[in-house]
Amino acid sequence: MTDNPNPAALAPYDPAWPLMAVEQLALVRGALAGLPGADTAQLDHIGSTSVPGLAAKPFLDLQVRILPLPEEAELIDRLEPIGYQRAPGARPDSPGVHRDIPRGGEDVPPEVWQKRLFVCADVPAILHVRRLDSPWGRYTVAFRDWLRANPDQRDRYARVKTALAEENRGKADYDDYTLAKTAFFDEVQDAFAAFSASAD
Repeated sequence: MTDNPNPAALAPYDPAWPLMAVEQLALVRGALAGLPGADTAQLDHIGSTSVPGLAAKPFLDLQVRILPLPEEAELIDRLEPIGYQRAPGARPDSPGVHRDIPRGGEDVPPEVWQKRLFVCADVPAILHVRRLDSPWGRYTVAFRDWLRANPDQRDRYARVKTALAEENRGKADYDDYTLAKTAFFDEVQDAFAAFSASAD
């Protein structure tokens, strides 16, 4: 009996990933030009493909942080011509499709967790569109920079991800894999938050 495809399967780090991310973010920035907040928007390569030496699902995680958060229809009109489609999520409760999971005990208005998620049909890329004041937007950048600066923690995270990918082998989507990584984020959040604060 053959295993089902494993969407959570990891690939070795590919040095082409950062170059691909730069190209895609330039396309996204051009597509969003003229929107309110576009001039001050932050565009980031995040996730495991942004950390040299870290195994990852071979999909670029890209992020736009913009305020105000554009309406969904406006984003669809601008992003579809460059290959990005609105992501429906694998399940009705898929994490991070319409809003991020609140974390860190932050006392913030509920609307800051809103987001829009897109996937690219032309290259393996996922685009997270968040508010400029999104706590998750800050977490993703702080976590990336912390892993880049701490190879021992990068390798520890790789071991966690490898184990979770194996546990989720044969599942039709990787939502359980994504949710399970939250335990690691919770465990190390103080460390990467302190790292980020010291770098400011």
